Amino acid sequence: MAETPEYDESMPTGGDPFTYDVNTQFTGLEFHFVYLSLCAFVVWLIIPGIGLLYSGLARRKSSLALLFQSIMVAAITTFQWMFWGYSLAYSRTASSFIGNLENFGLRNVGVAPSPGSTLQPEILFCFYQLLFCACTVQLVIGGAFERGRILPSLVFAFCWATIVYCPIACWTWNGNGWLYNLPSLDFAGGGPVHVASGWSALAYAFVLGKRKGHGDKSHLKPHNTTLVFLGTVLIWFGWFGFNGGSTLNATMRSLMALFNTNAAASTGVLGWVLVDYIKHKGKFSVVGACEGAIAGLVGITPAAGYVSPWIAALIGFLTGIVCALCQNMNEWIRIDEGLDVFKLHGIGGMTGSFLTGIFAQSWVSMLDGGTVAEGALDGVGVQVGRQLAEICAISAYSFVVSCILLYVLKYIPGMHLRATEEVEMIGLDIDQFSDEQIGDWSMFEQNRLQGISMPGSQEGSVSRVTHQTSEKA
Repeated sequence: MAETPEYDESMPTGGDPFTYDVNTQFTGLEFHFVYLSLCAFVVWLIIPGIGLLYSGLARRKSSLALLFQSIMVAAITTFQWMFWGYSLAYSRTASSFIGNLENFGLRNVGVAPSPGSTLQPEILFCFYQLLFCACTVQLVIGGAFERGRILPSLVFAFCWATIVYCPIACWTWNGNGWLYNLPSLDFAGGGPVHVASGWSALAYAFVLGKRKGHGDKSHLKPHNTTLVFLGTVLIWFGWFGFNGGSTLNATMRSLMALFNTNAAASTGVLGWVLVDYIKHKGKFSVVGACEGAIAGLVGITPAAGYVSPWIAALIGFLTGIVCALCQNMNEWIRIDEGLDVFKLHGIGGMTGSFLTGIFAQSWVSMLDGGTVAEGALDGVGVQVGRQLAEICAISAYSFVVSCILLYVLKYIPGMHLRATEEVEMIGLDIDQFSDEQIGDWSMFEQNRLQGISMPGSQEGSVSRVTHQTSEKA
């Protein structure tokens, strides 16, 4: 077997390609970074998947905005990650809480063995972790559902990635992070991705306030179940790269994580559909099945590389049931979080992280040849307490800091987070886009001909007929 490469501080970029063949250090180990490259390409599909899912769950008049934000958030997050995000999360000389600017602007990020795994060139590790950040930020933006203006949401995305995601990623996955050294067990993002995004989306919805007319039946119905289904399929597929690549190597543990991902998603569907079937007296729901799949995926994320397949199936099933039983969460907490980011990712992530502490087994983690991770099932009961520490710390930090950030942005002149009542009535799409709309173009033309006046126009307020037409949308 080829010798494992080692990081050389004298060559932080991996060496001068004019005087040294930088490929030599990975000779015989190329399959590891080829595997992670493929996983990264698959993870990227989660980005349009979330956009399609959110667009389908929204009412038609604001669905285009959610598609647009999915691609814009990916672009904004890529810039943030290259600018300083990667350095704040993964710099080798980071503190226990946040990285420094050692790799500012991707300085010295090249083909040297990465801080995550010496089997991976650092530039690939950086790219793979960038996609995790992009998916997480996109989930958070779901909290602005149907009443958050697009431009402020993009500013928030950059700031949130910097002061919320990067510190939490550093705590959890950087070798110097305090949660990493506690240690808490988080295989692929139960805390930094799901718990953080769930609580932050809840903060976004809390600061914006409820949608106009909240409680109407039209607010609860997805406008396009097909988009919901398609988005879920892409997310499910992308999750194979999300969990399968988090070993950062191509070992038997990676194969176990892949199998566990599918098992948990499938039993998550079964758990949610079971609750729906009982609740609706023998009726099924396609959207419910899709949400069950996502709940199962969220639940297994922190545990995928630590548990056996039947335990993974149990985690997915339990997470699906727990999330399904929280369908009235918005009414309980009196916050209009219409895309259920908190219910699926916040509650699902906390459930999965807690169950990881119970069910983690070292024989599974040792399938990569060197990782020992034990939970209560192996006799290490204190691991449950460590998982609770992770859950509490990430939940409190992400919610409080997100609220502070949103209130700061809210009171910056010109940075109005929420659309006006007039815009909310007619829909974000007509207000925010020049001549585009989801679906049938005739609806856009009908609204235009009936005299919709946009904010700031000289045509005055929206007519009663316009309001009626827009509500149908």
